[in-house]
Amino acid sequence: MAAETGQRSLFGEILDWMLAPLLLIWPISVALTWLVAQGIASRPYDRELGEMARTLGLQVASAAPLPEGRSARSRYALAPEAAALLRADETDTVYYQVLGLRGELLNGDAKLPVPPEDDVIVPWELHFRDEDMGSERVRVAYLWVSPEGMAGSTQTMLVQVAETLGKRSRLTNEIIKGVILPQFVILPLAVLLVWLALARGIAPLNELQRRIRSRESSDLSPIDERRIPDEVAPLVRAINDLLARLDQSISSQKHFLADAAHQLKTPLAGLRTQAEFAQREIDEGRSEPAELKRSLQQIALSSQRAAHMVNQLLAMARAEDQEHAARRGEVNLAELATETVRDFVPRALDKRIDLGYEGPDPEASSLTLHGHALLIRELIRNLVDNALLYTPAGGTVTVRIVEDPFGQVSVLQVEDSGPGIPESERDKVFQPFYRALGTNVDGSGLGLAIVREIAQQHEAELSLDDTRPRRPGQQPEPDGQGPGARFTVRFHARPAQPATE
Repeated sequence: MAAETGQRSLFGEILDWMLAPLLLIWPISVALTWLVAQGIASRPYDRELGEMARTLGLQVASAAPLPEGRSARSRYALAPEAAALLRADETDTVYYQVLGLRGELLNGDAKLPVPPEDDVIVPWELHFRDEDMGSERVRVAYLWVSPEGMAGSTQTMLVQVAETLGKRSRLTNEIIKGVILPQFVILPLAVLLVWLALARGIAPLNELQRRIRSRESSDLSPIDERRIPDEVAPLVRAINDLLARLDQSISSQKHFLADAAHQLKTPLAGLRTQAEFAQREIDEGRSEPAELKRSLQQIALSSQRAAHMVNQLLAMARAEDQEHAARRGEVNLAELATETVRDFVPRALDKRIDLGYEGPDPEASSLTLHGHALLIRELIRNLVDNALLYTPAGGTVTVRIVEDPFGQVSVLQVEDSGPGIPESERDKVFQPFYRALGTNVDGSGLGLAIVREIAQQHEAELSLDDTRPRRPGQQPEPDGQGPGARFTVRFHARPAQPATE
């Protein structure tokens, strides 16, 4: 069985949203049509039934006084012509009823129900209602009649005429058939037209898909926006923006790899040269211990440079890895700074550099960062490493942590007493493999690029200025020290959470 991809068809989605309301409205339309058809069918028959009731009421109201010996039923009996009119309908059965002033049956069908008790009695006002007579549903027209010669009296007689609903139901069905049957032809036609319209409307998307699929994998040029619908233009512009960023990223990676390969050539070539030199000395029998030791030292130095370059490249890749950088937690900046300073103390002593830390005690630090501890440690290490590289013997390097008393910012500063960086080069030093001219420092040129990348990952502000103000025409001091460089990184911080037992 094929695995389900979970993908949805845009064509089917639009078709569903267009046809679902249509299919939902259709039964509602049938129900409304049936109700309207009932009203239309009942109107003429109600008019005819009301005329019958009114005619019967006039006859009852004008009936002569009751002679001696005659019953009330004979007095209010219908004339033969009126009785024939009521019984003339072959489709429906017609009933009538006459009730006296005291509600007694004077004539007609005794089974015909009387109006509800709360019905308002207005003489000669015609009313209609639906009732059940046994198993049949009937329509009743009734009115209250005031007999002649009793003007001003509140007593009335009830006259009712009822009719079964056969003719009405047949006319209602005819109306419904006349309205609904054409819809059985119109509805499939409408579905077909909607299908064709959607197929034609979605054709530009298929054309766009064909153009994208026909591209070479290396073609990252923008998609032409002139031949696409306006509704798809924002999507295409977003794809073009992605292609532009992807092209820039690939170009940067190619440039980075080319620079990295070029930078690795130097230590690797040194390793090969020293190894070949040592081998030639041995082959010629001139393998003096001092010469071999010097060659081995050069080999160790070249391998150390190569290892440092590889570590820096891995650090750069780690800093640029979005998924790796997303694994964040609570970070104590003061603790990372003090640990880094302790790690570099032996190197600082070898170069006779005063390396120190200024800031809060790690255990008493009141602020923490939400970040990646390994990357922030790498940022501090690269700043300290850069300061030690460029600071001459007898100089100073200070790592400083400054915490905002309002609990919003935690600032890291690494400053040295070296030659400093001119303003014209301060933007360039953060580029990969860039090294300031006029220095004999043996570095990879990646340290500050890694610092900038990690700062951007943590949305921190990175700035560079002089440790001491630089005066025009200032000459280096006798000990070789200069205005120095101060790197400042401002992290967003928040109050430290108390430890829970």
